[in-house]
Amino acid sequence: MPIKIIPFDKTYAKDFYRLNIEWLQTYFYVEPFDEEVLSNPETYIINKGGHIFIVKLNNDIVGTVALMPMGNKGLFELTKMAVSPKHRGYKIGQQLMQHCIDFAKSMEFPKLILYSNTKLENAIYIYKKYGFVEIPVEPNSPYKRSNIKMELVF
Repeated sequence: MPIKIIPFDKTYAKDFYRLNIEWLQTYFYVEPFDEEVLSNPETYIINKGGHIFIVKLNNDIVGTVALMPMGNKGLFELTKMAVSPKHRGYKIGQQLMQHCIDFAKSMEFPKLILYSNTKLENAIYIYKKYGFVEIPVEPNSPYKRSNIKMELVF
């Protein structure tokens, strides 16, 4: 499938919200922090120096991912990755992952961090395939559902 990965524009804010809420409701639940960030992506991600990428297939928005700044050390969290249910299984998530890695390297980020949950076995497999390694989850993790933290050092 010929997809296009494009930068976020506020016209895609509803798609960003829809795709992520759908994913969270399928696998977990929507935490207050999720609701706040997803409802205000420009405030919490873009205006803080972060990046959101959107996946377009024809004229449909079928996926998204964000690189959210973590503090002021040039660290970014790979987060808010979601692909619409009817478009899963076409390696769109892997293309998003590669896009983020290439982008992070081009911007000379020192590393990427992500939080996940070990029940998402396919996702953990893909993260490891792309070189992410497990590191300890801090006690004050921003996500209650997270039981694994990983990093990819460049």
